Parts: sequence; C-alpha cells; structure tokens
Amino acid sequence: MAEIELTDLAQTADEKSADRDRLFIALYSELHRVAQRELRRNAAATLSPTTLLHETFLSMNRLDASKFPDRARFMAYAGCAMRGLLIDYLRTRQAQKRGSRFEITSLPIDVHVDLADADMERLGAALDELGKIHPRLAECVDLKFFCGLSYEDIARLWQVSERTVQREWEKARIMLFRLVKDVPLP
Repeated sequence: MAEIELTDLAQTADEKSADRDRLFIALYSELHRVAQRELRRNAAATLSPTTLLHETFLSMNRLDASKFPDRARFMAYAGCAMRGLLIDYLRTRQAQKRGSRFEITSLPIDVHVDLADADMERLGAALDELGKIHPRLAECVDLKFFCGLSYEDIARLWQVSERTVQREWEKARIMLFRLVKDVPLP
C-alpha cells in the first residue's frame, strides 16, 4: 500500500473503526516483525508474535477516540501498546502465585531472564515518565527501539534531518538512563 494511502487511513482511523482495521491490516507484516523482535529481545518464549500482535490490535480497538494523524504516530502507538502488553505479560509470568520463584531442581538458573524482566519494567516506567516530560523523545524511543525504524525512516516520518533524529535519540538515551537509575534530571 502506498505511503499516501497509509497516511489517509491513519488520519481517518479515529473517525471510522473500519479504517483503523484496514490500517492495521496494511501494516500487519511490519507490526509482526516488531513483535518478533520484541519477543526475541525479552526472552518471552511462551508468547508468540502473533498473539502479541493480536492482543495489541484488541487493545488499540478498545480505545474510542485514539487519533493517528500519520503512520509514524500509529506505529509509535502500536509499539507502545506492545511494550505495555509485554511488560504486563512478564509481570504475570514472574508473579509469586504463578510459582516463578519456586525451584524444584538444583540446576543452575538463568538469572539473565529475571534481570531482563526487571529491566523491562524499569524501562517501561522510565519511558512513561519521559513521555510526560518530553513526548517527542519518548516517541523517538518507541520508533527506534521498539519499532526498529532507522534514523533515516524516522527523519522521513518526522520530516526533519537524520542528524536531528540522532540528536533526539542521544537526548532520549541520556534521559532514560537517568530515569532508570533514579538520577535527578537537571
């Protein structure tokens, strides 16, 4: 589907749920790749990319007045929704009532998964805080880190130079590092 058609669908998606569905279908393969990458990155082996993507679709359809003026904002919102669903999934997987801390065998435990889950929760909280402080930086993180877009892709979506996107990314990384480590921002 052409970029112009996607932009038109994104702009009318807040008015008609049918257009929102068509936009989701048009971007399905790209969103599926984002879901695959996120699941690989976070070692959530029991959740499939298709399940994560369909849960994202259901989550996005529950909102009545969500507005997506362009493809970038739709992808950023979908990435943010996937991140939220993945964090919730990881939390429930680690919940005590699910027996996540109960060990039956004496085999070594892969601590990396626990750290990744905790890091993902801290990153999610830090991104939410960054979104309140500086929404554009949070969108840059969603597009670059969670959607996997390149600097060039983001620059094209934002209609700015690639160097501007790189500066925004560096600022976002610094602020996220401080937020994750609970260092006060200047």
